[in-house]
Amino acid sequence: MTETPADLIITGCTVLVHDDRERIGFEEDAAIVVRDGVVESVTGAAAVEGVAARERIDARGQVALPGLINCHTHAPMVALRGVAEDLPTDEWFNDVVWPIESNLTEKDVELGARLACAEMIRAGVTCFADHYFAMDAVAAVVEECGMRAHLGEAYFSSLGPQGREKSVEFALRHRGGAGGRITTALAPHAPYTVDDADLAATAELAREHGLPVHIHAAENRDQTDVSLNQYGVTPIEILRRTGILDTDVLIAHGTGILDRDLPLLEAAGGRVAVATAPRGYLKFAWPTTTPVRALHDIGIPVGLATDGAASNNSLDVWESMALTALIQKSTTGDPRWLTSRQALHHASLQSARAIGLGDVIGSIAPGRRADIVLVDITGPHTQPVHDLAATLVHSARSSDVRTTIVDGHVLMRDRQLLTLDVPSVVRELGERMPALVDRGHGRRIQDYKT
Repeated sequence: MTETPADLIITGCTVLVHDDRERIGFEEDAAIVVRDGVVESVTGAAAVEGVAARERIDARGQVALPGLINCHTHAPMVALRGVAEDLPTDEWFNDVVWPIESNLTEKDVELGARLACAEMIRAGVTCFADHYFAMDAVAAVVEECGMRAHLGEAYFSSLGPQGREKSVEFALRHRGGAGGRITTALAPHAPYTVDDADLAATAELAREHGLPVHIHAAENRDQTDVSLNQYGVTPIEILRRTGILDTDVLIAHGTGILDRDLPLLEAAGGRVAVATAPRGYLKFAWPTTTPVRALHDIGIPVGLATDGAASNNSLDVWESMALTALIQKSTTGDPRWLTSRQALHHASLQSARAIGLGDVIGSIAPGRRADIVLVDITGPHTQPVHDLAATLVHSARSSDVRTTIVDGHVLMRDRQLLTLDVPSVVRELGERMPALVDRGHGRRIQDYKT
């Protein structure tokens, strides 16, 4: 009896692998066999020469990595890339971004999500955690374009109870969507825009429905200082007293996490993770960054992120990986932290754990979903290779990604997008831009008052 052909076989590549202690390693002249959207085996290239497959990719000169994960972003905000530049955080929010966001329609969100997904696929991102509005439109784009996503409908207490209710309804309706590629979360915006009663209700709903929470908290040191001055507690202490830390929670940014917060995070009843998006912190001139080393010491995974392109100008997780490593060296005064292998661990397994998919994606191994990117390292800027991990983190670029695969389906082959039409999106978004960026009405969807 002839064995059913594999769906996909990738041959001749070097594969990033994790050993039983999660140490990063590389297998050369390897092959990856994919069947039913899952990695069936990682073996030598010679072992698959006679194996039938519906599709084969010759990946000589390329490195196969687990698909990158953008652990916190606002994908539709690519429509606002460059619209608010060189401003402090409060002016950025109050004077520009929130007045513009009051104009958003579901069509704007859809087009922004399409452009964002195209950008991420081209940069080797196979999964993103999104926290925004009109998320039905984002879910539809994810289903169509083939990416994986962790989605939450954002809300403020100023929206009234219906904001929280809409977030729950979205999470329940889309959980497991797109053939299992969509997971969901409750998405209260932040402790300074969502009051304690709403946070406590959110925590209760999360436990009731088995949903995680995705929230901004202790984003910067100013937020923490203002919270201490006004309420006598840090934003992390607010999450503890409202029960949010007893849920599975993804905290965006956390550059304002203090030493006094660390025992609370370590003792949390739920799974806690933090997403770091370092480019934005540099751009806003925040004085601190995510305390990656302190979080590592208490077992908190830190996933890589970009935040929205309105603040970060980019959805390039590859850059976030390199910046995280460099900034950690600078802030700790220790060139041995983060190493390139540690940075790759953040980009793979730690990012997968941050969004609750640590057993599903994040490594190329039998039983894992086949979310894989192929990176060309034959260019002059990546040669010669003395330390492949360092080459990937500090020399390679997102533009070196040749092929992007999710669930065994090729979304980009040899730099050609297969599931999204960028020119038409750019054209339609451009036609809508004057109405979107108008601030003459003076309305805001919220006030930035930490």
